[in-house]
Amino acid sequence: MGRLFGTDGARGVANKEITCELAMQIGRAAAMVLTENLSHRPRVLIGMDTRASGEMLESAITAGLCSVGADVLLLGVVPTPAVAYLVKEYGYDAGVMISASHNPCEYNGIKIFQSTGYKLPDALENEIEAIILDEAKVPPVMVGGDVGRVLRAEHAVEDYIAHLLSTTDTRCDGMKIALDCANGSSSVSAKTVFEALGAQCVVIGDTPDGVNINKDCGSTHMEALQKCVVENGCDLGLAFDGDADRMLAVDHTGKIVDGDQAIAVCAKYMKANGTLQKDTAVVTVMSNMGFFKFCEAEGIHCERTKVGDRYVLENMLENGYSIGGEQSGHIIFLDYATTGDGQLSAIQLLKVLKNTGKTLKELAEEMEIYPQVLINVRVSKYGRVRFTSDLEIKHAIARAEEELGDSGRVLVRVSGTEPLVRVMLEGKDEQKIQELGESIAEVVRERLV
Repeated sequence: MGRLFGTDGARGVANKEITCELAMQIGRAAAMVLTENLSHRPRVLIGMDTRASGEMLESAITAGLCSVGADVLLLGVVPTPAVAYLVKEYGYDAGVMISASHNPCEYNGIKIFQSTGYKLPDALENEIEAIILDEAKVPPVMVGGDVGRVLRAEHAVEDYIAHLLSTTDTRCDGMKIALDCANGSSSVSAKTVFEALGAQCVVIGDTPDGVNINKDCGSTHMEALQKCVVENGCDLGLAFDGDADRMLAVDHTGKIVDGDQAIAVCAKYMKANGTLQKDTAVVTVMSNMGFFKFCEAEGIHCERTKVGDRYVLENMLENGYSIGGEQSGHIIFLDYATTGDGQLSAIQLLKVLKNTGKTLKELAEEMEIYPQVLINVRVSKYGRVRFTSDLEIKHAIARAEEELGDSGRVLVRVSGTEPLVRVMLEGKDEQKIQELGESIAEVVRERLV
């Protein structure tokens, strides 16, 4: 993994880095790798978000799959977790999601799910990369009646919505909820889901036009939702990202509730109700120090992984844990889903609110958030490669760590999904961590741009 696939599939600017040619190659190679040992004609389903490039890449991947003899079912616009659910529910051999998640519209990506609904393991992604980049194997070329056929799903969204509703018996009658669909995949489902649970919904970001996905809306731009909640007197707001695998919330005062806080709220409730397996939550090293302090006080054990939901999931599966996720709002409830699901996370959060009788503000404030500075430094392709060996950057990080001591922490890493180096600092003194963060970021700019 790493040459084509990052922590969340292959991703880049559509038609420039994620070209039709590459998409077709991924389709051919994936069909070969995933279906080599099948005794039947391979079947692969494909979903996409609302980006203008989605249909173009859908056609290219479909062509690649069919050329190797795989039949294809097109789901149309659906959330990423719908692909993960439906590939298993429909009995298909693999699922493909065309999306760049929270990134701007010019980006797109390809992520692949196994028949079980889980993302591909590193070993299979390595095989696909080797076929495309090294010509390790040559995919077969089918002719005549052996070429794959294409069908369009009739009830994909409805079947996914039914699944979401089956995960709860808690009603939301009397609640007024604002929804921000990021002009993305949740536009096809969120209003239906939460109105079915009895909530009165005020919806924004639900008019996708191919280019407005994640643009000043959704979980990466919370200002519109914050304003909507306050102006409409909502009990809370829920924001999803472009492919609806993330969820962030806003309390009735307009204050943001991030993924750490949502996991804390749900984990505490699950522990009290005996559903928090091994009394453990799994998060990444990017989680706020306040989360770890909260868990310590509540008797909840924390497992820390590398950044990326795939690593959170691996830890959960290996050890039998039931909840994990990221500060960004990508939360996995393993009792109900095989991947992060923004709408499912929202349903679980609402269950806690209704059953405790507390407001989101009251619940979220049980976790103290330590001041955090996150600076994203755009770097070159070669800069990403040089990051781990650059001594000047190492010295800058060491100086900051020495100055903070035990009062904070420093985490500097290369993004797995974007050409960025992320500089993160936490500590009690916000001014100090800001200054230290800027000093590290400046060194990164000098060395890696």
